[in-house]
Amino acid sequence: MHSTYKFPSFLFSTSCLLTFALAACSALSPVPTATATSTLTPEPTSMPTSTPTLTPTSSPIRTPPALVGPYQASLLNPLDTPHTYIQEPCQYLHDKWSSTNSAPGTVAMVIMIHSILAGYITPGPDQINEKQLTEMLGSLQNRGFEAITTAQLADFLEHNSRIPEHSVLLVVDDRHHTQYFDQYFRPYWEADQWPVVNAYISAERDGYDASVFKEQELLNAEGWVDYQAHGVVHNYPMWPGASDVYITNELQGSIDAFQSHFNKTPIAIIWPGGGFSSRSVEIARQLGYRLGFTTTPRGPLMFNWVPLSDVADPQRPSWVPEGSVHDPLLVLPRYWDTDASLHLDNVVQMGQEAAAFAQQNKATELEYYDILCSPQYGPIP
Repeated sequence: MHSTYKFPSFLFSTSCLLTFALAACSALSPVPTATATSTLTPEPTSMPTSTPTLTPTSSPIRTPPALVGPYQASLLNPLDTPHTYIQEPCQYLHDKWSSTNSAPGTVAMVIMIHSILAGYITPGPDQINEKQLTEMLGSLQNRGFEAITTAQLADFLEHNSRIPEHSVLLVVDDRHHTQYFDQYFRPYWEADQWPVVNAYISAERDGYDASVFKEQELLNAEGWVDYQAHGVVHNYPMWPGASDVYITNELQGSIDAFQSHFNKTPIAIIWPGGGFSSRSVEIARQLGYRLGFTTTPRGPLMFNWVPLSDVADPQRPSWVPEGSVHDPLLVLPRYWDTDASLHLDNVVQMGQEAAAFAQQNKATELEYYDILCSPQYGPIP
């Protein structure tokens, strides 16, 4: 007999409960059906504010001011006007305002001493006696002048190198024995270190034998007598009409003699008789001379400032115009010893006026330099 299996009642109850629960869950949480997917728009966020890029702007263009002309001295003769010789304004301003150089208004006076007579002997028209020389040198010292060498003057005129505020170059023309310098100029060297220039004629004539040259060599070796060229033949000036051969012999002949006897090369030609020409100036420059001196007393010298004349003066017919040679440094004026003392106050005053004029225009010149010159030349020392 087959037995009949009875499903346990508790299992039936549990099954019913599970069935009921699943049905309820299905009703409460229907299975999602496929629907169109919505596009998610992100919430707006704060965007950083865009900062514009600053493009560097060019510096304002600075217009350089106009430079003023050179100082005009009312104390000069109207026909004697200042001539400049430095063509590059930046170089001029650099040297002018450098604190290591001479201050504006520094003035140099060149005095020609032609012939000195002993004691109180009455001098001729182009001579002075010993008493007059002593008075002149004393007047220079009392006004604060100091003597310099030719090389110092050349460096000053070319580059504004420092020299005393009131300087004097004493140029003794023609050749003289050692005794001449010992008597009249050695005391000033020993007391105040004042040198003196010997404008020396190089020809071996007029009794100048080997012993005389030996005497000059010994004096030159002492250092305080500054030998410079005064020609060879000397008696015939190198003025217009002189041949190139003669001019060259006078200038190169002096160089050769100096190198042989004095172991130096002259840097200045003291034109014999004051005679020069455009051609003699040109040849002198080619041979390396840095300075040349006439016998025309037009005025003192300052940096980039030489008083010369471009035209003949009917009132002074012997004063040859120098402007046409276009090389002021080789036609420098000289005061005569016979009346140099009468011009000392004017020389000092011109230096003071030039200094004041420079200060009035300093700001303009420094602005010009800063705009146009400093990129190439650098700051002024």
